[in-house]
Amino acid sequence: QLSCLVKMVTLHGIPEDLESYPKELLLFLSPSDYAATGSCVQYVANIGKANLDVLQRESPQRQQLLLEALACLKIPGTQVNEENAEILGRLVCDLGGEYIRSSGGNLLKQLTECESFLPEQEEAIRSVISSGNTTFGPPEAWSALTLNELSGLIPVFDHSILQKIPE
Repeated sequence: QLSCLVKMVTLHGIPEDLESYPKELLLFLSPSDYAATGSCVQYVANIGKANLDVLQRESPQRQQLLLEALACLKIPGTQVNEENAEILGRLVCDLGGEYIRSSGGNLLKQLTECESFLPEQEEAIRSVISSGNTTFGPPEAWSALTLNELSGLIPVFDHSILQKIPE
């Protein structure tokens, strides 16, 4: 339905009021389509707020969106800073384990929003959390507030992390 709606909306070119359409509609456009109405960074920020699950996980279309987003933000390697993590929003859910490891705790806030993880992502999240080199500190220093902030990641924690968290 969304891809059909995109065809209707863009029949006479990209509309100026693209911002007023559902964010999920943008998943069926590319940054170059969007460039006429705004910057690619704005496009990435908008698709980062969309429900990415309207596209199948690991689908070519969803992988292409991530690649275009990384290119737009000029992220050369696998390290994503906090500002870019904020812009990527839910797109971080598709980043591989190497990005999660290289970025340290920069992605944790956005990763809490993900519906599910691939095994390599889970392993990378556990590695980053266990290191204690995040804004949350080591699990030994966590409070109920910290656990609340990381609630979306709790299912990924293994016994070695859970036993370190103070009661």
